[in-house]
Amino acid sequence: MDSEQRRKRKRVYRPYSRTQYLSGRSVILCLCFLVFLLFLSSDRLPLRPVSFKPVLSVSSLSLLSSNSIQDSFRLTFKSFTLKIEERVLFPDHLLLMVSNKVDQTESLDCVYYKLLNDSATRIEEAADVRMQPVFSVDEYDEFRWIARCPLPPVNYSAVVDLRLRGDAPAENYLSLMNNNRTETVHFWDKMAYAAVLDGKTAVVFVKGLNLRPHRESDHTLFRCQFGLGHWEKDEGFAFVTEAVAAAQEVVRCLLPRSISKNPNKAKGIRVAVVNVNDKALGDRKPVTSVAGIRNSRYHIQGKNRRLSKDYVPMPSVARIHNSKSHKQRKGGGKFELCVCTMLWNQASLIREWIMYHAWLGVERWFIYDNNSDDGIQKVIEELNLENYNVSRHNWPWIKTQEAGFSHCALTARNECKWVGFFDVDEFFYFPRDHRLGLLGENSLRSLVANFSSSKTVAEIRTSCHSFGPSGLSSHPAQGVTVGYTCRLQSPERHKSIVRPDLLNSSLLNVVHHFRLKAGYRYLNMPENIAVINHYKYQVWETFRAKFFRRVATYVVDWQENQNTGSKDRAPGLGTEAIEPPNWRLQFCEVWDTGLRDFVLSTFADPATESLPWERHLRA
Repeated sequence: MDSEQRRKRKRVYRPYSRTQYLSGRSVILCLCFLVFLLFLSSDRLPLRPVSFKPVLSVSSLSLLSSNSIQDSFRLTFKSFTLKIEERVLFPDHLLLMVSNKVDQTESLDCVYYKLLNDSATRIEEAADVRMQPVFSVDEYDEFRWIARCPLPPVNYSAVVDLRLRGDAPAENYLSLMNNNRTETVHFWDKMAYAAVLDGKTAVVFVKGLNLRPHRESDHTLFRCQFGLGHWEKDEGFAFVTEAVAAAQEVVRCLLPRSISKNPNKAKGIRVAVVNVNDKALGDRKPVTSVAGIRNSRYHIQGKNRRLSKDYVPMPSVARIHNSKSHKQRKGGGKFELCVCTMLWNQASLIREWIMYHAWLGVERWFIYDNNSDDGIQKVIEELNLENYNVSRHNWPWIKTQEAGFSHCALTARNECKWVGFFDVDEFFYFPRDHRLGLLGENSLRSLVANFSSSKTVAEIRTSCHSFGPSGLSSHPAQGVTVGYTCRLQSPERHKSIVRPDLLNSSLLNVVHHFRLKAGYRYLNMPENIAVINHYKYQVWETFRAKFFRRVATYVVDWQENQNTGSKDRAPGLGTEAIEPPNWRLQFCEVWDTGLRDFVLSTFADPATESLPWERHLRA
């Protein structure tokens, strides 16, 4: 009996042992193969041809082992495309949003494909592919990088890809293209372009709603759609919630209940705006845009479910990120005074502006860069090495100054008690302090600190005096505060410093000031105490850059023949960037040397008479 049982055990265990042996052998072979691939991809491989170059690898998954194998194969074939998540068509360039970090030291080309018979069908053959260098590459947010490409040539598609310059022949490149890439191209003026997490709500920034400026709109006409996946392909799942505020280009919506209890779950989720106004949508046909829709507030199949199916959400590249930044004041607590501005190609002016206002007490700077290409990042890095607390925020969205300031108010609120919103050609000046011989260091910070505990004041407004070219024909060597000394008699407009935690939930602003929470008011600063010198009409070489584009949403570009009498335009200038006769003598009614004298007496080096920012202006 025992011998029979032993024979049965042998018959049972013998196959298992052979299988176990084969399984172990397979594991060893797989490991050897992986080691071989790693050996091929290593920079230490002595037999590698000189022409072999490793290339950028952008993975769409977070599985390390899968990506390692995939990257090894791609490196072996030398060429593959970066993962393009979104494409946005602007009037003068094409913006590509890349889902992973891009090495800025690498030279990249934009890849264009010819269209077949002027249709949307692309000819993906080597002879019909063109390459052009990218304009620039920059970090955009915690999820994506952006690359700016030239506009496509005539008869070429706007579905553009990226590749390393000189990386591989076109035919090899096309054979390795990412089949899962999206081919959607958005238009810059009709889409949601940014979103910020704010408590249990999401603030969405969107163009194309055509809401009336300078007033709040009916928020009941809007919904927000949250979700993952590709909406254009009816992939993924989405939630729809109600809007609780709307004004200009900003819509605030409740978070879906599934993530409102843990808002960090919202980070990275795409969000779009749904307009349920029949008149706004016109005759657009109803299209189901998501695989599943569930209302997070009422949990019903009724109004919101039906609206979501009947109305198409606006195109969106907006993904939610947290408005909290990581800068902290030494010793804890908020900075007393911060400043936010939006600019384009102002690298030559920003040193003077920051160094001067830092002396007046500004502690923190938020620079919203609107597609500059004049090396401003290097200037900011130099300023930070000198202990100026400056952050550059890449803001590629044109004609969005009001929305950008709303975005900055959310970003700065967790760090700053007060935030000033003014331009790099605007300088605060304290006439009374100068007249009394007071030094004035930290005077701007001291001014706002007097109202930090106020139960009523949430905004301080300061009048602006506009200065002209003051007889100059070239940019002043010692900076604008010293060079321009002749201005118009009467002030034009004002600029504001606000308490960001006391703004209206709509974040409505008209660039110069914000709408405040109920119960709070603004304070007009008397001109004998503080004014702003606005160096608006500088020498023609500098001033003509304003013809390229105005950053404000509701201010007409000067090339357009509209509102020619507006204060936002230069009187009598017209619509063409042609220097008028006697430009250097215009806009001069009062000679005002107060700030110039103050700057020279306070900042000039006693030995050389040079100013701290002067050496960079001459460089």
